[in-house]
Amino acid sequence: MQAVVVREHGGPEVMRLEELALREPSQGQARVRLEASGVNYFDIRQRTGDFKSALPIVLGNEGAGTVEAVGPGVTEVKAGDRVGWQMEQGSYATHALVRADRLVPLPKAVDPRLAAAALLQGLTAHSLATTVYPIKSGDTILVHGVAGGVGGFITEIAHLRGARVIGTVTRTDKAAAARAIADDVIVRADEDFAAAAKRLTGGTGVDAVFDGMGRETFEQGFAALRPLGCMVLFGQASGAVPHIDTHLLQQGGGRYLTRATVGNHTATREELLRRATEVFDWIAREKLHVRIARTYPLRDVARAHEDLGSRRTSGKLLLEIG
Repeated sequence: MQAVVVREHGGPEVMRLEELALREPSQGQARVRLEASGVNYFDIRQRTGDFKSALPIVLGNEGAGTVEAVGPGVTEVKAGDRVGWQMEQGSYATHALVRADRLVPLPKAVDPRLAAAALLQGLTAHSLATTVYPIKSGDTILVHGVAGGVGGFITEIAHLRGARVIGTVTRTDKAAAARAIADDVIVRADEDFAAAAKRLTGGTGVDAVFDGMGRETFEQGFAALRPLGCMVLFGQASGAVPHIDTHLLQQGGGRYLTRATVGNHTATREELLRRATEVFDWIAREKLHVRIARTYPLRDVARAHEDLGSRRTSGKLLLEIG
C-alpha cells in the first residue's frame, strides 16, 4: 500500500509518499480501500506539530471507500460495504485500518468521493447548528468563512431552520461564491465586520457568531453580538485564540462563549449515525450542497496543503485515490 507519512514536523515538504506493508485488521477494525480523502486544517496542524501526534504518522482524518476485510468481533460492517469516516487517523493512503464502529455506511445516492468531501465538515456543521447553538427561525447569525466547507453547510442548515445569515470572507475574490448562499456578505479586508454586522441588524447585533477562524476574528466577533448572544468557536484556521479576560463576556449586555468539537457530538455510534443520516438525506434532497473546489492525486498532497493553508480556495479539497 501507499501512504503519506510524516516523520518530522514542518512544512508541506515533510510529507512523503511511501510504500508500506498492507496490514490485516485486528479486533474491532476494518480495512478499507480508499477512493478519496478529505483535506482539512486539522491535517495541516498535525503536520506542523501544532496538534501533537506521535511520529511517524500517516496523515488524514477523513475518507471513504470500500471495506476489504474485517477483524474479529466486527458486526457493524462487512467486506464489500461502501463506507466513510471522520476523525479516524490514516486516510492519506490507498488503504486504512479504521475502528469499525466509527464507519458510516453510505447510502446509494452518496458516492465515496462525495462522502469524503462531506462527512467531517457536514457533521461539524450539523452539531454546531442543531445542538451547540440550535439555530431557530428568526435568528440572524454571522458565519466566518461562509464560502468554505463548514461555513457553507452552517449557512444552508440555518436557512433550513428559517434564519438569516450574514457571511464573511477574507477577500473580494471570494465574495461572489459567498453571495450565492448567504443573505448578506462582508469582505473583512474592506471593512470592520463587527461594525458592518451591527449596521446590517439595525444596531442590535447578531444572535450568534460561528467562528472557525480563531485568532484573526475572535475578539472582534464579540462586538458583533447582541446582548446575551453566543460566540461559537469551533476552529483556529488563522491561529489559536489568545487567553481572554472573562470580563469580555460581560460587555455589551453579557455574552456566551462555547468551544465546540465534532468529536464531542459524535461520541456514540448512535449519535454518529443519526447525524450522518440526516446530513446525507439533506445532500440527497439537495438541501445541502457539497462544493468540491479542487481534487489532487495522492502524490500532489503538498500542493493541496499549500492551497488550503493559503486560503486561496472556496470549498472542499480532496485527494483522489481509487
